[in-house]
Amino acid sequence: MTIRIVVAEDQSAVRAGLVLILGSAPDIEVVGEAEDGERAVELARELRPDLVLMDVQMPRMDGVTATRLVVAEGLADVLVLTTFDLDEYVFGALRAGASGFLLKNTDAKDLIAAVRTVAGGEGLIAPAVTRRLIAEFAAPRRPEPAPEPAAVARLTPREREVLGALGAGLSNAEIAVRLDMAEATVKTHVSKVLGKLELRSRVQAAVLAQELGIR
Repeated sequence: MTIRIVVAEDQSAVRAGLVLILGSAPDIEVVGEAEDGERAVELARELRPDLVLMDVQMPRMDGVTATRLVVAEGLADVLVLTTFDLDEYVFGALRAGASGFLLKNTDAKDLIAAVRTVAGGEGLIAPAVTRRLIAEFAAPRRPEPAPEPAAVARLTPREREVLGALGAGLSNAEIAVRLDMAEATVKTHVSKVLGKLELRSRVQAAVLAQELGIR
């Protein structure tokens, strides 16, 4: 299956480099290029790609706003790309429903792997980076665990364990080891957790788990 991508990046040289790298993969096709967030949303509506590779800081419409619109309309998954590993805008994009987060200094091999990971529904691109984001922007705002929403109370004990593992920034494979279950079973539990909590991505679930103090 070919992964269809729209690349949204305001710097033409960087955008050209990304397109070149992604185009070198036999299973990835860049179907559109956007120089700002507004154009990224337009292309997502027009082309319905599998994934939008979204820069954060762009003219006309920033990547956070664009991510929110793309995800809210169910147009595509969004992989956030930025030069800042601990940037408030990045956290905003994750809040908006981005499926993954990646730094621009990521090498070509890892960029392609990240795209495949998000397209495959895994969502957490770099667990270590995700943990840093959660720690920086979620935990300090919640010195005490927040009251649990009713939806969390409806999770089964196993689903709650999976939510806690997501909060630790673990991948499906790592959760499988931690909870001693098959990776396919983990994927099923993650899907159920997202559905019950009405969340768009596992990253949002990770942030919620941290805010609620679920371990």
